[in-house]
Amino acid sequence: KADIVLNATEKTLTLVADDEFKMNALWEIIQTRLVRRSVPVKNFKVPESEPAAGGTVRRVIPIQEGIPIEAAREIVKYIKDQKLKRVQAAIQGDQVRVSSPSKDDLQEAMRTLREHDFGVALHFGNYR
Repeated sequence: KADIVLNATEKTLTLVADDEFKMNALWEIIQTRLVRRSVPVKNFKVPESEPAAGGTVRRVIPIQEGIPIEAAREIVKYIKDQKLKRVQAAIQGDQVRVSSPSKDDLQEAMRTLREHDFGVALHFGNYR
């Protein structure tokens, strides 16, 4: 017996299984489905399982949308430390906006950001 519940309003994924072994197998199946659908698995912070009713175990996995503020600060600091010419970075809500008058400078910034691991999945959009 296994149960998977997606709560879109609270942005959580709840897994319930009979024991820890089945819980780990269930999480592996979900990971393969997420990868197949191009959903970044880095955005799921997996906690330890907790006991639930009826001798089962439960794992409530929070789904992260956007970039957390500490990771955004780290990204802005990393861009400034790279000393890229005419590239500006600013935090706007749950995203980081990187701007430059040159497309080549933006592509260089994207390349350097992809090489570094910030603990979150990065998505680049609307670059000109």
